[in-house]
Amino acid sequence: MKTTGTKPDIEIIYEDNHLLTVDKPKGLLSQEDHTGKPDLLNLCKDYIKKEYNKPGNVFLGLLHRLDKPVSGVMLFAKTSKAASRISEQIRRRTVRKTYLAVVEGKPPETGFLTHHLLKEQSSNIVRAVNAGTKGAKQAELTFKVLEQKNDLALLSVNLITGRAHQIRVQFANEGYPVWGDRKYGSGSHPTIALHAWKMSIEHPTHKKEITFTAGLPRENPWQLFKH
Repeated sequence: MKTTGTKPDIEIIYEDNHLLTVDKPKGLLSQEDHTGKPDLLNLCKDYIKKEYNKPGNVFLGLLHRLDKPVSGVMLFAKTSKAASRISEQIRRRTVRKTYLAVVEGKPPETGFLTHHLLKEQSSNIVRAVNAGTKGAKQAELTFKVLEQKNDLALLSVNLITGRAHQIRVQFANEGYPVWGDRKYGSGSHPTIALHAWKMSIEHPTHKKEITFTAGLPRENPWQLFKH
């Protein structure tokens, strides 16, 4: 297993001349903010700079983000051409993202959720609101229960849209909050059970579909399930 050799150390899932895909650890920012804490984008730039002995600023295109407490697949573009082509795929919604989530309660075996979500910038909280609310964006996803363990369910979740806190807010609104998600109504656990499991794109140069997978975290509540 190749890693970035940074602090924290990050597993590299895939790398070529155009792409860098890593397994983001939980608790790490996707990109820098006002706190000055370590972030994935700059750590990956540090890796490229050191690994390939590149002077000056390193180009690395941030194509999408994961919330700080969420782990899993994050894809970066190493060239501006790759960044442009993958960003277009994201706009066209041809990129497929599958998450794994552990939620509280007993949801139906399969489902489709659609809500209108509004982000409050001052509090960084997203709420489900009525259609037509100014600034609200439609959010859609499908899900399937992979395993039920007492009052916890392991779900695979496919995003149709990509909205801030989407999975967390939509399931909380349905009465099935993500395990550990204190912001949206699930207890006081030190972590959150939401993992970006798989991501499929069309490679920006050879045009074939490629899928990246991040292994499950080795801790509770994930260890409760056989999947």
